[in-house]
Amino acid sequence: MRWDNLFDDLEGQLEHELTLDEVDLRAEQERLRLGRLTLRSRLVGLGTAAVLRIGLVSGESLTVRPTTFGRDWLAADILIANQSGERGSAGSMCVLPFAAIVSVVLHSAQIPLSLADEAESAARLVDRIGLPFVLRDLCRRRKRVTILTVAGEISGTIDRVGRDHFDLAVHAAGSYRRAASVTEFRIVPLAHIVLVKLD
Repeated sequence: MRWDNLFDDLEGQLEHELTLDEVDLRAEQERLRLGRLTLRSRLVGLGTAAVLRIGLVSGESLTVRPTTFGRDWLAADILIANQSGERGSAGSMCVLPFAAIVSVVLHSAQIPLSLADEAESAARLVDRIGLPFVLRDLCRRRKRVTILTVAGEISGTIDRVGRDHFDLAVHAAGSYRRAASVTEFRIVPLAHIVLVKLD
């Protein structure tokens, strides 16, 4: 009878230790998974329905609703608060490099969404498109843009895009690129772009 109690006790201790080891292993796996998360994957987890307040390296903050996520950028609708305090669309779209983001303000309900695993769906082409490709498309379409850098804002039309820079024909915001309206040409390094706002 005493042997039965001893074996039952040993079995309970072994089962308890195995359970603790399993819990520790799961906790370590979760720490490793969280350690591999990127800012991009956190924002993708929030989805395109989220409204985000983003702090930029320029010191400004911006409220946006993401529409597309690229490799190193996101496209978004810029939102503003109207007189009654409700959010409404400002009618502007922007391209925001992830490198220009200093902080993202989340609500407590958004945190678990941002920590979720990315869906194991087939990789989309847009997930691999980098910022230079997006700027080349804006150049090809001759879109008027306002570029925000740490040094300030510049309005104009992108003339050409290199590997790490682009040429901007500077002209007044809202005007079209005409030889007479161009005041200067600037070479802007991609690393210094904070925001590209489409006019």
